[in-house]
Amino acid sequence: MSLSSFGRWTLGVGRWAFLLFFFAALPVVALGQSAPNDRQVVVVVWDGMRPDFMTEQNTPALWQLARDGVNFRHHHSVYPTATNVNGAAIATGVYPNRNSLLANREYRPQIDPLKVFENAEPAVIKKGDEVTGGKYLATPTIAEIVRGAGRSTAIVGTKAVAFLHDRHAEWTSATSKDAFTKFAAAPMPASLRAETLKLLGPFPTASGNTGNERSSYAVRALTEILWREGLPAFSLLWLNEPDQTQHDFAPGAEASLAAVRSSDRNLALVLDAIAKKNARETTDVLVVSDHGFSTIERGIDFPETLRAAGFDAVTSFKDKPKAGQIMVVGNGGTVLFYVIGHDRAVTMRLVEWLQHSDFAGVIFAREKFEGTFPLESVHANTADAPDVMVAMRWNPKPNQFGVPGQLITDSARGAGQGSHASLSEFDVHNTLVAAGPDFQHGVASDVPSANVDIAPTVLHILGVQTPNKFDGRVLSEAMNGRFTQPEPLSKTLEANCKFSAGEWRQHLRVSLVGETLYLDEGNGSFSDGGK
Repeated sequence: MSLSSFGRWTLGVGRWAFLLFFFAALPVVALGQSAPNDRQVVVVVWDGMRPDFMTEQNTPALWQLARDGVNFRHHHSVYPTATNVNGAAIATGVYPNRNSLLANREYRPQIDPLKVFENAEPAVIKKGDEVTGGKYLATPTIAEIVRGAGRSTAIVGTKAVAFLHDRHAEWTSATSKDAFTKFAAAPMPASLRAETLKLLGPFPTASGNTGNERSSYAVRALTEILWREGLPAFSLLWLNEPDQTQHDFAPGAEASLAAVRSSDRNLALVLDAIAKKNARETTDVLVVSDHGFSTIERGIDFPETLRAAGFDAVTSFKDKPKAGQIMVVGNGGTVLFYVIGHDRAVTMRLVEWLQHSDFAGVIFAREKFEGTFPLESVHANTADAPDVMVAMRWNPKPNQFGVPGQLITDSARGAGQGSHASLSEFDVHNTLVAAGPDFQHGVASDVPSANVDIAPTVLHILGVQTPNKFDGRVLSEAMNGRFTQPEPLSKTLEANCKFSAGEWRQHLRVSLVGETLYLDEGNGSFSDGGK
């Protein structure tokens, strides 16, 4: 069967499974040497940056970088469209089913049999490596691969997701009183940590420190400390804005736009530091966001609502869990349901309950149930995956600031605030701009791309060989040289389930470029036929 025949398929759920099998069997394409060893790559992540906020007024530095290089107008976040999922995807170039990180918050009894955990926190990473033989993050990261090739790296971040990029390093980590990392800083020995504190002052971990203060400190740590002897081969800077502010005030609020502008000023400082080191001619800069953003229309208290429907649903266990209990793990626009003992009868009742709801968007299941998609259809079939995962329903209606994209979420935040992690097109489609000696000048690319493509592209630019097969691809259509332009294909997958009182229907729109499959958006609804 040829790739061109993909476009003629009528994809049902059964053929979707075949599609996955088919692409898994395709040959691996080796990455060739593309650049001399003096090349540098800098990746700057703007957490939560929507592409429609990139304007000459809001983001002059990013706007100019796009004019100087390539603006990827059909870029994708990896689903679930959450920070840690995409931090791992950017770092490894593979999807959750291969790097093991499925959400920001997960339940894995090996790590904690009673509670849910945030999966990028240092203590969790340490325990995860202990119980997996060092395979908590199951595939190597860009930083690990580059250093293995004898090249230098620098990682700096303002939240725990940065640890995933270089988790075995000696970090200058700092946590707040609630035990969550508020400033991740960078891997460096104790002596350099002391010098950083002397030159830059104390880490901005206090509750009164703003996201902009933390990001400004991180930029200085990168450019004044880690870059003072010159640029390493690979640098990554993770800025926590505009994500933090958009969660509190929603996309488009003046405070959120101010956070966008602050990230742009920090980007300008990074670009200025590169220029002062006379390294612009040898440095490729990629500015990417981990996900897009939506406004919360309403929140659902899932444990309470499930208990009212007769389920034994909890968010933590007091003692050993019982078969049939449901551990509910909210992740904003996606909710994970772990059915203890994988009780099929309970799981089936849960699926049907979701299908009759007015808040479920797309339902994925570990086992086969009518009207659902399998977890592997979105690369979510990790070893510790939930029995059911639901992407919440969304719509394109504008919020109070005129910004489109509203979403039903769990109850962690309230209506009118911001969230993400769903299959809304406003969560899925995110920002990527790339410029430098290896990228074309003044190009707007509409070829689908995703965060999973960052790692293979960076390593290709650096000329670093790796034996690993990536799920992502080299973004050759945007690069200088003789490359064949890819021909994207697209299709809509559907699943439905008929009941005596109506029908559940859900869809998933996908694009294909070469071997790489991208999720464009998905949604669903129950119809009672007007009764």
